[in-house]
Formats: sequence, C-alpha cells, structure tokens
Amino acid sequence: MCIIFFKFDPRPVSKNAYRLILAANRDEFYNRPSKSADFWDSNNDILSGLDMEEGREGGTWLGISKKGKMAALTNYLQPKIDPNAKGRGALVRNFLTTDLDSFSYLKKVSSEGYLYNGFNLIAADLSTTKGDVICYYGNKGELEPIILNAGIYGLSNSLLDTPWKKLQYGKQLFTEVIKQSQDLAKEDLVQELIKVLNNQDPQLPDPAMEDQGKEHVQPVLTEYAALCVRCPGYGTRTNTVILIDAEGHVTFTERTMLDADINQWKTSTYQFELQT
Repeated sequence: MCIIFFKFDPRPVSKNAYRLILAANRDEFYNRPSKSADFWDSNNDILSGLDMEEGREGGTWLGISKKGKMAALTNYLQPKIDPNAKGRGALVRNFLTTDLDSFSYLKKVSSEGYLYNGFNLIAADLSTTKGDVICYYGNKGELEPIILNAGIYGLSNSLLDTPWKKLQYGKQLFTEVIKQSQDLAKEDLVQELIKVLNNQDPQLPDPAMEDQGKEHVQPVLTEYAALCVRCPGYGTRTNTVILIDAEGHVTFTERTMLDADINQWKTSTYQFELQT
C-alpha cells in the first residue's frame, strides 16, 4: 500500500505560493533492500530512492530531476499478482531518464500496460515554457493517459481519486495543511505534511477497499485502512515531501526507516533549482 497527495498550480499568482506540494508514503516490507533518496551515481541530475531487491535493482517509486521531470508510482491492490510480470519500479526510472514528455511517455506505457501487475503512474514536466504539465495513467483504468487540471489530488492503491475512506480522510487533512502553506515557514509546512502521512487512525468500514482487495486484504484491513500502515514486518517505511515554489526552487525531504526498526528514522533534505 502507498498513498500520494498533491496540489499543483502551474502559474501561482502569489510569489509566496507553491507550484507543487506533494506528500507521499511508501509502504513496503521492512526488510526489502533499498537505498535512501540521493542523487544517482550514474546521473547526478536525478534524485530518488532506489529499490535494491534482486531482479528489481534500480527501480524507484518516486523521483525528480533537475530538468523538471517527476514521476510517482503506486501499485493497484489486487487479490492475486503475476510473479513473472515486469518490475513496475522501472516505469518511474525510465521516465526520469527519457527525452519523451510526460503525456507521450504515458501513451507509450499504456500500450504495454498489460505486461505489468496493476499500477498507477504520475508523470510531470515541471519546467516547460507552457507551464507545468502533470499526467496520469493507471493500467486498471482508462486506456489513455490524461492531462490533469490544476487542483488537489489523492492516489492510493486504486485509481486516481477513488473514494476510499482513507484517501478522502487524508485528502481532507492535506487540504487543511496546504490552506496554511503561505503562512507557514517551509520547515513547518514539511513537518505538518509528515504529520498527516503518519496518521494511524483506521477509516472503517470501507466496502470499496474490501471489495477490491477481497480475501487478500481481510486479515490486515484495520492496518491498511490508515494513512500510515503498521503490520508485522510491513508498512510505511518512507515519507516524502516535495515543494516547488513559484521561482522553481525545489525542496525534497525524505524521512525513512533505518534497519527495519519502526523506532529508528533518518530525515534528509535536498534543495536545488529547476533548470529552464
């Protein structure tokens, strides 16, 4: 399970406003090998965490480049998955390194969507002369990707803005925080968003989640129904907040679990200017 909330305004009126505010949780097995967010050794324009699971090395769930390419991935909750399907983390990695624009890339991905287990993919171009462009494609939804209008969105392990109760609740909390975004110091805004991401109040009952997950989700329904998931050996192990201001200054903050221990965390912050 993962969850992403984001607000974007391609042309903010106020210089104090943010073009993009994104807050995301990565939920995964605690012992799955990963690298914390950093600029890549192979390309120091690209910033992301990396999956180091054997056979999936180098994939990622969320990343951004200095050129303004950003992508984020969630899995689509399925009762059964195909163990031989292609690794979904490559979908983000490939976008961050391609010359294709976000819509063209998702159009290409949509033609190959059947090769993967269920996924949702956000792809963005954040430094175009026409303003920011954010697109979405899910291989369990419509056949074509869509270009998103400015606004506030939520994405979990169903299609974009599917009204799971945890998503609606989290979107409400996220919206309350970003209403204050111009009045909060940047560091305080980041901490308020991380607080939202760590809310453990289960939002039940949720027939939509139960129906989609079927028997797979029943034993852990209470845990999965919270924004921050806590199961034995599995759950929320990374919080990420990305802020991009009106001038194109990026602040990327990652709070990640250490040594599979829910009591040990490391917070890292990276700042850079988008290249225009």
